[in-house]
Amino acid sequence: MVPVRVHGVALLPPDETPVMLLREITGERRWLPIAIGAPEATALVAACQQVVHSRPDTIELIGQVIEVFGHVERVEVTALDSGVFFSDLVLGDGVRVSARPSDAVAIGVRAGVPLEVDEAVLAVASTTFELADDDVEQQIADFRVELDYVSPEDFGDPPTG
Repeated sequence: MVPVRVHGVALLPPDETPVMLLREITGERRWLPIAIGAPEATALVAACQQVVHSRPDTIELIGQVIEVFGHVERVEVTALDSGVFFSDLVLGDGVRVSARPSDAVAIGVRAGVPLEVDEAVLAVASTTFELADDDVEQQIADFRVELDYVSPEDFGDPPTG
C-alpha cells in the first residue's frame, strides 16, 4: 500500500464533475483522480477543513458511531474494476468495511488516519504531474485540462491479485 493525502477536489468541465485528487506522499508523487458525486465532494471538503456542523452530517455521524464501537486505523483504496474504485475502512482488530472511496476518505480525514492506495491501482489509474514552485497555479490548471480527456478506458485493464 502506498501512502497518499487528499490534495483537494476539482470541478471538471463541461458538467462540473467533482474529482477527488489524491497524491502520493513520497516516491514518485503520483496523482490519483477519482470522480465523485457533488454531495460527497461537499462532505470531503468539509472534512478536510474540519468543519463541525451544528448537527452531524452523514460522514460525521458514521465517524461518531465507529468511535463508539472502536476506531478507524486507516483507509485503503484497494481496487479498480471497470472504471469503479473500491476501498475499505480498516477498523480495530483488522476488521474491514467496504465503502466508496469518497466516503472512506472523508471518514479517514475526519479521524486523522493514514490514507493508502494499492500499488496496482496507482499503476493503472494514476498520473505524474510535476509542480514547480514558480508556476503552480498554471500547472494545476493544465492538469485539470488533462483530466477533461480522461476516460475509464484510459486506465487499461483492472489490477489483478
